[in-house]
Amino acid sequence: MRTPMIPVAAMLLCMASASALAASGTVLRSEKIYSQPSSGSKVTANIAKGATVNILAKQGGWLRVSAGKTTGWMRLLSVRAGAGGLSSSGVGDVLGVATTRSDPSRVVAVAGLRGLNDEELKQAKFNADELARLNTWNVTETQARSFASQSGLVAANVPALPEPRPAQANTSSPWGDN
Repeated sequence: MRTPMIPVAAMLLCMASASALAASGTVLRSEKIYSQPSSGSKVTANIAKGATVNILAKQGGWLRVSAGKTTGWMRLLSVRAGAGGLSSSGVGDVLGVATTRSDPSRVVAVAGLRGLNDEELKQAKFNADELARLNTWNVTETQARSFASQSGLVAANVPALPEPRPAQANTSSPWGDN
């Protein structure tokens, strides 16, 4: 008689674990869904502010989400974890997603919020294509000054800091001036 209960128990366990992996979230501003966790990747959909998404995974500063039939990547700071709507101040949004906790008062530390974890830093390699893409945003000094003046910015002279000097060796104590 116990044999029929095993498949039922297994199915319930699978359903429970699947729902635990996908957390609900609310989109905080109109945003794009990308095919990869990179703003340079293909945009697969646009999603409106206030829409509900299922959060499937987190990678650096990106969340893998599903919305309807679309699955892709959104910026972490564009989604509030949980079903809290849009009335929050925003602090809980970041803490809730970054720590996967719904109670921001229980957060001890928020790590990895800037997008790179220790393992990703260890595996970092030079990417000439990304450097070339970054260099396409270069502007001349004249262009920068023109942009600044159009924006109402004015130049300010800031005195340079004095050049650093080597410390004088203190021979009277092995600890120096400490």
